[in-house]
Amino acid sequence: MMPSDNHDIAIIGMAGRFPGARNVDEFWAKLVRGEESIRRLTDEELARAGVARRDIEDPDYVKACPVLDDIDKFDAAFFGISPRDASVMDPAHRFFLEVSWQALENSGNTGLADEGRVGVFASSGAPLYWVNNVCTHRDIVASMGEFLVRHTGNDMNFLATRASYDLDLRGPSINVQTACSSALVAAHLARQSLLARECDMALIGGSTILVPMGQGYHYKEGEILSPDGHCRPFDHRSAGTVFGSGTACLVLKRLAEALDNGDTIHAIIKGSATNNDGAVKVGFLAPGVEGQVDVIREALKTANVNARSISYVEAHGTGTSVGDPIELTALDQVFSEQTPDKQFCGIGSVKSNIGHLGEAAGAASLIKVALALKHRMLPPSLGYERPNPRFAMDDSAFYVNSALKSWDSDEPLRAGITALGAGGTNCHLVLEEPPTALPGQGGRQRQMLVLSAKSKTALDRMSDNLAAHLDSNPSADLADVAYTLAFGRRSLAHRRTLVAANGAEAAALLRSREAPRVFGTASDPGDPGVVYTFPGGGAQYARMGFDLYASEPAYRSALDECLNIVDRQIDPALRGLLFASTADAPEATRRLQRPTLALPTLFCVEYALARLFDSYGLRPVAYVGHSMGEYVAACLAGVFSLEDGLRLVHLRGRLFESTQKGRM
Repeated sequence: MMPSDNHDIAIIGMAGRFPGARNVDEFWAKLVRGEESIRRLTDEELARAGVARRDIEDPDYVKACPVLDDIDKFDAAFFGISPRDASVMDPAHRFFLEVSWQALENSGNTGLADEGRVGVFASSGAPLYWVNNVCTHRDIVASMGEFLVRHTGNDMNFLATRASYDLDLRGPSINVQTACSSALVAAHLARQSLLARECDMALIGGSTILVPMGQGYHYKEGEILSPDGHCRPFDHRSAGTVFGSGTACLVLKRLAEALDNGDTIHAIIKGSATNNDGAVKVGFLAPGVEGQVDVIREALKTANVNARSISYVEAHGTGTSVGDPIELTALDQVFSEQTPDKQFCGIGSVKSNIGHLGEAAGAASLIKVALALKHRMLPPSLGYERPNPRFAMDDSAFYVNSALKSWDSDEPLRAGITALGAGGTNCHLVLEEPPTALPGQGGRQRQMLVLSAKSKTALDRMSDNLAAHLDSNPSADLADVAYTLAFGRRSLAHRRTLVAANGAEAAALLRSREAPRVFGTASDPGDPGVVYTFPGGGAQYARMGFDLYASEPAYRSALDECLNIVDRQIDPALRGLLFASTADAPEATRRLQRPTLALPTLFCVEYALARLFDSYGLRPVAYVGHSMGEYVAACLAGVFSLEDGLRLVHLRGRLFESTQKGRM
């Protein structure tokens, strides 16, 4: 399956922290197993969380919450943030920084300026940490300054720009606030920015953390909250949702460039649209059919696909008795306009698993659908028995996907995602399964793995994690692993390097860390830069660099460039001597002792080695050389051309030979 539309956007990276799941892999595993991550809280837990006894004993107090673990933990030093500043920073902002870094690493891109401009489109929930935890300590606020405390780590306006600053991202940085549709609207805006070439990659997502954590809520009839702590989208028992906490981030790139770069593509965004209901609904907070119909139509139009090709919709699906039927009515109106077929499109909502994550909800839905497309499996929407009687499900295009099932089709798999914001901002995305990854084109017999981390402890843990990954994934391509480590990770201070032929050998070396097979060092900003040093004559021999020529394209290209000049202007015999057979190598080595052959040979090999190191990403600050090596250094420094350099060393060789003859 090959892409056909230059408006396609690839999802190339994702990361998240969800109730009951520390990362995306755990999140997907829980979805596949059909697990609900809304915890039933004991009276003791509620008391420790600060809930008053009168609330705990209130029959309308619901003792349930989607608990997000470790909101008190943050690797502040990693981002250069002082412990004092971190202590007054909203956990939503802290988590978004960590998850943004993880998403970039998952994408295999550094996000640094040499990869282009990286935008950030993100949303945060209400600043509850500021209200409940910071403002209550007026002495701390006064000592640090209220303006600085609010603007550097608590205000909703600074989630995106804080990530841009701490990760050194140079593209548009925009906070998106459309309530519950915020994160999906962020994806829509990022798509537009990428297509307008305002940026070359974009981070999108959201972060909402409710504090105090681990508390229940008071149920009141007529509100959106569930009476029993369960969210049952589309079901006859639908009565409300449960609000929770989470952080999610995805990395987007134009599809054509993601393919060119060899990025892992999880899914493709084919089209998107956003609008507002305006006043065509019963109230400000109520959903509206007309606006949802328009936004779904527009998203399908921008994707250039028919509704019949959509086989799953991840709905907003809050599990309310009125909101769900309105959403289904809008979807079915659009689908029935384009196809008479019934019961062909699954529908579900991740809110049944993890609750409603507020501003981050759309990003959780996007990750769920991207993973479902990648794995070609539809996770179940929980809590479903039979349809909400306000909507005729059997006479519609939809069925509730209430059990894990394979997702198969002769055509590309496609899905829709809807997010609806309180206040009327609607958003709909159309996704398609990723193209088939192209196989690798061969590689070296041995691979060099380079690891780096902010501390020795982190480097050791990184080494152990990589060893465990290689052990559990024996089919992993070690060349891919080596490439990602070298070019898809930022270079940090503590380094470790090793060379291995396969994953098992690499895992053993990562665990043993024994010199000289494993080399480690710690860099410092004051360390001197790389200097290329080139030796003089006397080291030449036949077949030198032969294996490099056979296995390293950069070396081969540079050496051929030199030898083509030698063939035309100096001595075509040199190529045959350098590439002599094993049997002829002793005689060829003897003939290469002549200065007119020795010096050009060494020049060619040293020049090609320098270009090979350049291809590895080394950037020397200086070139130095001894005797003949000075000419290579001067050539690489731009003092004269490659052709002139070879002619000079050949002339030098001739002078040596004429001087030697004069002495005889």
